[in-house]
Amino acid sequence: MENKKQILSMQLNVDDFAPASDSEKESLSVMRESVSFWKDGLRRLRKNPIAMVSLAVLIIVLILAFIVPAFYPYDYATQIRGSENLGPMQYSEAEQAAMAAGEKVFPHILGTDSLGRDYAVRVMMGTRVSLSVGLLASVLVLLIGSVYGSVAGFLGGKVDLFMMRIVDIIYTVPDLLIIILLASTLKYPLQSLAEKPGFGWINIIGVPLISILIVFALLYWVGMARIVRSQVLTLKESEYVTAARALGAGTGRIIKKHILTNCIGTLIVTTTLQIPSAIFTESFLSFIGLGVQAPMPSLGSLANAARGGIVDETALAAALERGVIRGAAIDNFESEIPSPGNPLLRLSPEARRRVLFSPHLAGVTRAAFARLIRQAIGNLENSLRGLPPQFSVNGLSSIRPSA
Repeated sequence: MENKKQILSMQLNVDDFAPASDSEKESLSVMRESVSFWKDGLRRLRKNPIAMVSLAVLIIVLILAFIVPAFYPYDYATQIRGSENLGPMQYSEAEQAAMAAGEKVFPHILGTDSLGRDYAVRVMMGTRVSLSVGLLASVLVLLIGSVYGSVAGFLGGKVDLFMMRIVDIIYTVPDLLIIILLASTLKYPLQSLAEKPGFGWINIIGVPLISILIVFALLYWVGMARIVRSQVLTLKESEYVTAARALGAGTGRIIKKHILTNCIGTLIVTTTLQIPSAIFTESFLSFIGLGVQAPMPSLGSLANAARGGIVDETALAAALERGVIRGAAIDNFESEIPSPGNPLLRLSPEARRRVLFSPHLAGVTRAAFARLIRQAIGNLENSLRGLPPQFSVNGLSSIRPSA
């Protein structure tokens, strides 16, 4: 006799406990294997052609900056006599004679500067310096900002209020002023420390660059701290954080294993945005003379050295003659030695009275610096008296413009 289930009965159906068939097992099978966060990110990266092209360009830049200079035939600080101011792929007379004798001479791919130093290796070394500063500063900002912001956000209350007020105070500190003050304050202590064994790298890096890194560690982490704090305030109310607390996990373990792990996407994006900001800051300071120490190049110091190449002497001379420009102060860079055909040498006496030619004061000795100051004062006095000023050529001699 067939047993029928009563409608209001709590009796279970035996068929519900029968073994699953093959078709039912296939419907419940996982469509793909589970992957970790990093594997999923790499998979998405490989599917993005623009990101792969950008990655290839970045790898090429890193190879040129960190590997190629070790095998390059020229050094960034070596001055080659007779090879000053060469254009791209040009050779000096001595190099041409060596090539005629059967010797192999590596070309100057980007030319040379006014001191005979190869531009290509200096650009690669400058890129290395700027990238190193950007990466190191970003790591410092990541470590300090993530720890500070996560502690403030997780503890909350008066601790969060006190720590965030410190962040607000640091936001008001002018970073450039601190860099200048630190460079002046740390100059002599670091120079005495560099004389001790094992600290010779201080002379290579230079006191200004060390000051830049210190300022990044002291001031530039506040933005990262605020972003991490906002993420932690949201994540600390999650269920897995409550479960970790119920299991007896400590504050440090919860922050490290559960909260910061789930903030990894925000941390990566913020850190990558910090790298170009750090590179720009270092390049700007090197451009105004507060960056790396000569002869070590930087992208900012290279841009400063090339600044004089964009001056159009013909247009400047014409503007001075017509009175469009009432006066000018011209800085004679080492790469701007006036040639006999320079239009600035053919200015009329009236136009010359309104022009002050000042010497280039970078990279000279103390005695030469004093001589250049005297020449600059003499030029100023000549201009005030209506006499033709002088051109200063590398701080060694003067050429008086023809009347």
